[in-house]
Amino acid sequence: MTNTSKRVIVGAIMAAVVAIVACLQYFGLPAVKYTSVIVVLMMIAEYIRAIFGAPRKVIFARENVFAFAWLGVWLVLMLCAAWHVGTRPWIMLLMLIIIAGADIGAWFFGRMLGGDKMWARMSENKTWAGQIAGILCGTFMSVMYGLLGADTFMPQLMWIGISVALLSQYGDLTASWIKRKLGLKDFSNILPGHGGILDRFDGWIYVLPIIWLVMM
Repeated sequence: MTNTSKRVIVGAIMAAVVAIVACLQYFGLPAVKYTSVIVVLMMIAEYIRAIFGAPRKVIFARENVFAFAWLGVWLVLMLCAAWHVGTRPWIMLLMLIIIAGADIGAWFFGRMLGGDKMWARMSENKTWAGQIAGILCGTFMSVMYGLLGADTFMPQLMWIGISVALLSQYGDLTASWIKRKLGLKDFSNILPGHGGILDRFDGWIYVLPIIWLVMM
């Protein structure tokens, strides 16, 4: 089975999980809140495992210590954000739709169009064409969320789409940067074709805490 096939199958399974969580939330259970917290806890667990699995000379290198500690603290902040933002299911759904659209758009059009690399030292597969396509796709999904959900065009969703799509891509770049320092391709292989939970949900890194701060 090709890597692309694995990505599609696992992506379909994750979409089914989202649908189940949405149904549970519809019937009054706080499924979105607790699922979000579980996802972030798994991200933290993967990160701790990656840190403890790396050579000591890598972990305690002067240029790495701050980066590793900073992401660890930020992941704890994400846990607090997931607990609070999870109480607003429609916000979490909008965030997931935008990030999924941005991820798929950046991956598909980045591969199809190619072009100049963004920061080859951080992530060799990210291109400017992919980033622009990701922002456009994420914004499109945000606007469609308003059209399908409220049957009206809401201009503010364009700016939300652009902001979330852009922040999600920089979360992806941050995770790639940390993986390069650790000498890893993926944080784990729990999701075939996607890597680990932290690999798949790295778009949350900046989006989730900033949404929480805006809500406060």
